[in-house]
Amino acid sequence: MDATFTPLSDHTGIAVEGVDLSKHVPDALVKEMYQAYLDRSVLVVRGQKLDPHQTLAAAKLFGVPFIQHNTRFQLPECPEIHYLSNQDNFPDGKRYIPGEGYHTDHSNAPEPPKATILHAVQLPSSGGDTQFVNMGLAHETLDAETRARIEDVQAEHVYQASHSERKLVGLTEQRKREVAPSVIHPLVRTHAETNRIALYINPIRIERLLGMDNAQALPLLDRLLEHAIQPQHQYRHKWQQGDFVMWDNRNLLHKANGDYDMAETRYLYRLMLQGEPA
Repeated sequence: MDATFTPLSDHTGIAVEGVDLSKHVPDALVKEMYQAYLDRSVLVVRGQKLDPHQTLAAAKLFGVPFIQHNTRFQLPECPEIHYLSNQDNFPDGKRYIPGEGYHTDHSNAPEPPKATILHAVQLPSSGGDTQFVNMGLAHETLDAETRARIEDVQAEHVYQASHSERKLVGLTEQRKREVAPSVIHPLVRTHAETNRIALYINPIRIERLLGMDNAQALPLLDRLLEHAIQPQHQYRHKWQQGDFVMWDNRNLLHKANGDYDMAETRYLYRLMLQGEPA
């Protein structure tokens, strides 16, 4: 395969063209793509047309699938693959837009997934971008006093933080028993493969900061998020049909935008790859 690699911003994102993930990909090219993912945090393989089993096979080139927490969205023919769709609703009838609000995926797991992968099957004619926040850069640009203050702070992550503005679709009773009720992760983590230092916050999942009451902790978390999501730390991905996108949850926040015609369908395959303790 004659692959080309093109950076998508100054600091985050790289597009790969000339690769067909439905066919055999040489080991050397897999290694090159994985290194690009580590270096740039978002790997975009353009122009793919994969069924669920092919999506799973392509993902396995880069790691071991992570068991996702909410079984409601599993594909019966390939349970490791879930779907994202704007055609679902909450029990109260409100439309469910997957991925709203800045977050990192499944940080409530003892070993959160290192990567999330989406494959675009059907897209609206415009809108629906995904915003990525480079949390390594966000940590670098913090003032020295704040960096010192948060260096050793630990956070408790749960499935749904009680003060989160974004509400998630509830787990089944079986999954509630299987998913850890809470885990502790550092507020500043070191990337296991790159040694990159990054903020590790999640507005949807962090219930509390150890050693602080909420009167201290919540304003601190709000200030860290406000600092992190400044435009200079972001890459905004404009989806193309067939994009296969893999991003590094250890170095990024992300959010989906519901800024498109809801009469049009947005449908993507989703899976994650196993990681390590934060």
